[in-house]
Amino acid sequence: MPRWRVKARRTSGPGQRTDAGKKRGLVAAGSGQAACITHNSPMKAPPRLQSLIEEGLIDSVVRQLMSGKEAMVFVVRCGDETRCAKVYKEATHRSFRQAVDYTENRKVKNSRSARAMAKGSKFGRQEQEAAWQNAEVDALYRLAAAGVRVPRPFNFHDGVLLMELVTDANGDAAPRLNDVSFTPEQALQHHSALIAEVVRMLCAGVVHGDLSEFNILLAHGAAEDGTDNGMADGSGGVDFPVIIDLPQAVDAAGNNHAQRMLLRDVNNLRNFFGQFAPALLATEYGAEIWSLYQSGLLSNETPLTGRFERSRADVDMQAVLREIDDARDEEAARRLRMATAAG
Repeated sequence: MPRWRVKARRTSGPGQRTDAGKKRGLVAAGSGQAACITHNSPMKAPPRLQSLIEEGLIDSVVRQLMSGKEAMVFVVRCGDETRCAKVYKEATHRSFRQAVDYTENRKVKNSRSARAMAKGSKFGRQEQEAAWQNAEVDALYRLAAAGVRVPRPFNFHDGVLLMELVTDANGDAAPRLNDVSFTPEQALQHHSALIAEVVRMLCAGVVHGDLSEFNILLAHGAAEDGTDNGMADGSGGVDFPVIIDLPQAVDAAGNNHAQRMLLRDVNNLRNFFGQFAPALLATEYGAEIWSLYQSGLLSNETPLTGRFERSRADVDMQAVLREIDDARDEEAARRLRMATAAG
């Protein structure tokens, strides 16, 4: 995966934060209020981060960066590096609910945990919460290894995810896309880059499930390998999107809702960037990508057109009915296994 060096610059005009975006920004943790990064005297460490200091994983807490619907994010110091710590909120204090669509077919290796989760016991709820947090950690490592632009994870300890701090050209918290205005050229460039990231994620077996302008950051840096997949600014650096917030990511092959989620993710990108480049509103990248994926023809190098012609062939109703019967049998068998495990 390319590594990115942050270079300072000044910007103006399209591609810069909007007035609202100058007050918001950031990092890998969902919607919320963010602040600029400063390195003044450290704040008192919250209880959830104290254990990381005691374990030597971080040295100090600089400041709270934001508070979102499912987590709080803090700027922390680790030796000479500045990173961010995402502190997951407990389920009782979180506004985001774990929809069944997202958790379908998520594997639990421990049979005791699986039984407890099926029963809904206190231990089962704790295990379910841990599985929800681990889903984002696993997805981050998996996607980082596949070369997807996500914050680089460093550690996960006691419900706290320690990861790369995503910054803009000035070293401040990178803005979310919805806080930035674009020229038509920039919109087309960033849309193309994000479609490539969606394809790379799908080839790695992952669908984001909640991708939109609210959980994509516009970072600034330079690729150490010399590649330039972002918008050059004349200072030797580029702006490029970084995808965040992955606790709801689903397995593309194992989740029956993966197709619908991918189409929604891609349509969200189309609708957002279509505000700046209206030609994008007529594209159908989502349907094209999923069709190629289902056919086994999708790779990171597959050329895309944004056009998709739907099949007009007659529906085989007998095949549809057989699929429904098979699904009913599978569901009955699943319920029987759960009842046996609970007993």
